[in-house]
Amino acid sequence: MSKTKPKKSAAREWVDALVFAVVAASLIRWLLLEPFTIPTASMEKSLLVGDFLFVSKMHYGTRIPKTPLQVPLTHQKIWGTEISSYSDAIQLPYYRLPGFSDVERNDVVVFNYPVEFQYPPDLKTNYIKRAVGVPGDEIKIEAGVLSVNGEVAPLPEEMQFSYEVVGTRPLNAEFFNTYGINPDSYYSFTSSSGYLVFATDAVAQRLEASPIVSSVKKRIQPPGGESGIFPDGNLLGWNKDNYGPLKIPAKGWTIPMTTQNVINYSFTIQHYEGHENVDVREGAVYIDGQKVEEYTFKQDYFFMMGDNRHDSLDSRYWGFVPEDHVVGKAWFLWLSLDKFESLFGKIRWNRFFKGIE
Repeated sequence: MSKTKPKKSAAREWVDALVFAVVAASLIRWLLLEPFTIPTASMEKSLLVGDFLFVSKMHYGTRIPKTPLQVPLTHQKIWGTEISSYSDAIQLPYYRLPGFSDVERNDVVVFNYPVEFQYPPDLKTNYIKRAVGVPGDEIKIEAGVLSVNGEVAPLPEEMQFSYEVVGTRPLNAEFFNTYGINPDSYYSFTSSSGYLVFATDAVAQRLEASPIVSSVKKRIQPPGGESGIFPDGNLLGWNKDNYGPLKIPAKGWTIPMTTQNVINYSFTIQHYEGHENVDVREGAVYIDGQKVEEYTFKQDYFFMMGDNRHDSLDSRYWGFVPEDHVVGKAWFLWLSLDKFESLFGKIRWNRFFKGIE
């Protein structure tokens, strides 16, 4: 005589459904797609603050988690607390499943912020920028113009720079809004009617044609050193608008450790190549106490820049992005909310399901 299987209680059914949902969402987030929100203006106008997008893990291949001991569906902290959501007691070697493609030049890429050394690589804060240089490329910026391998790089359609805009009278939010410039994209820099404005070249030309604007000038920094520029802006005489030339490391590339190469690449070797004991002193690199005369890179690297070129903290400031920090390809938008509007006006309907280029 068969036994009747006892019926699950309502509470048990809810628990089972919740566990299934968490497991399914975790697998989708890890293997296929992960949601991401644009928090800053570094990619405007290509991507806007308040854009919600999906990041494809499939394009470049899904990373096997380096830090597997983690609360599901969390990143660094447990929701709403300052409690770490992971344990770094187990750290797995880097491995990536096969993908559809490699990171290609000008892809919009989500990656882990490299210099956030307090976290394991896969749990660093997610950033989004454009890969303007791929392994083996040589990049150079002259008067704000980016060149890759000696050729002027194609410009993102809605790339922004900063401009000094001087009005014949004070300019208000309503005036700037007619040009698609939100309140976070302009600042008064004089006591009267001078403004620092982040805008595309096309918008700058429209501003210049306004009868109540007396001048519009792009703010390009002249040649000279700038503090905080990677690898040493003051020493090399580089700044955000005049930079390089600098070659991007590729896996298997061997370089002699000349004085210049020590300046350019010692930080990368020290922090991303997996060595436990790297010392940089007196213009030389020492690994495990031995002076390095030449070095062969163990992984590929990328040079990332924001499309809002004068309002982006990117590779010009903190250096190369290692391959093992790449999260995925920014694929398409699924929602966009304008924080300066209210109710239904907040939704940017024209950006729904827009592909990212």
